[in-house]
Amino acid sequence: SHDRAAMTVFVEAPARLHFGMLDLTGTRGRRFGGVGAAVPEPSALISATPAASLVVEGVEGARTAARRAAECVIEHYGVDAGARIHIHRALPAHHGLGSGTQLALAVGRAVAACYGLAPSATELTEVVGRGRRSAIGTHVFALGGCVLEGGRADGGDQPAPLLSRLPLPDEWRCIVAIPVSQAGVSGDAEAEAFATLPEPPERDAERVAHLVLMALWPALAEEDFATFGAALTELQRINGEWFAAAQGGPFAAGASAELIAALGSWGATGVGQSSWGPTVYALAQDPEASAALARRVRAWLEGHGGGVVYDEPFSATGARVWTAGSISSAG
Repeated sequence: SHDRAAMTVFVEAPARLHFGMLDLTGTRGRRFGGVGAAVPEPSALISATPAASLVVEGVEGARTAARRAAECVIEHYGVDAGARIHIHRALPAHHGLGSGTQLALAVGRAVAACYGLAPSATELTEVVGRGRRSAIGTHVFALGGCVLEGGRADGGDQPAPLLSRLPLPDEWRCIVAIPVSQAGVSGDAEAEAFATLPEPPERDAERVAHLVLMALWPALAEEDFATFGAALTELQRINGEWFAAAQGGPFAAGASAELIAALGSWGATGVGQSSWGPTVYALAQDPEASAALARRVRAWLEGHGGGVVYDEPFSATGARVWTAGSISSAG
C-alpha cells in the first residue's frame, strides 16, 4: 500500500436540483422539507493530499469556502496536520445548484479520507455547518437518486432527515438550462427573504404534501413518466407562488421565468426552477425526446442572452470518491 503522504483523494460531487419545498411556515412543527435530485453535470471536483499545513489552490472564487470546510473537519476530528486541497472545478455559485453544500461536503469527505476517517454525509453536513434549510444536497451527495426529506424540527439543529430515496429510471433525462443572468438569492439576502415572505394559505402545504405523497412519489415508484412530470410541474407552480413576493413573480424575473413559460408552451413536463434560480429544468422520457428538447432550449437561449444547456440522465449514485497514489507510481 502507498504511504499516506503520497495518497491523493479525489471527490466529484454532482449538481443538486431542488424540485420543491413541502412547508414554508412549519404549521405542523417542521419547516421546509423537500424533494430533489442530482445530475452529473455540472459537477464539483476537488482533491486533497495529507500535508503539514492547510493549503487551498484552484478555482479562486471557491477557495475561502473550501478552506472553511477543511478547517471545520480538521478541528472537529482533532487532526494534528493539514492538507493540500485543489479545487479543479466548482459548481456555479448561487445558481440553484447547491454549490456551497456540494463543495463543503466534497472537501470534508476528501480531507477526512486523507486521515482514514469516513463520516456519513449527515455528520459531515453538521461538522461543516451546512444544511440549515435544505438537506437535499446532503442526501443526494450520499446517495444520488430522487430524495424526499422531512424538514427541520422547531428549534432543532439536526439536518433534515431522509424519508425516502427512489432511483430515477435510466431512460429518463433532465434538461438543465443555466441562463446568463444575475445570480439567485443567497446568504444573508436569502435569510432575509425567508423572514419576510408572506405566509401562504395553510391549505397549500396540505396540497403539496398530498401531491408529493399521492402523485409524485407513487409515479416515480411505478416509473410513470407522465404523472411524475405533471406532478412536478404542479409542485413547482405552487412553490413559485410562495416565493413570488421575493422574486417579482413565481420564478426568477427575466430569462428564467420566460424560459419556463416557453417550455410550458412547447408541452414540456416536469418544468421548474431550482431553488432561487436562475437554473431551470425540464424532464424528458428518453434520450431522443431529450435531445430534441435540448436543441429547442439552446436555440431559445441564443436569442435571450445565452446560457449553458445540459442534456443528461440523473445521478444514480452520490458523489464519486477515489484515490490515486503518488505521481511517480500512477499508471
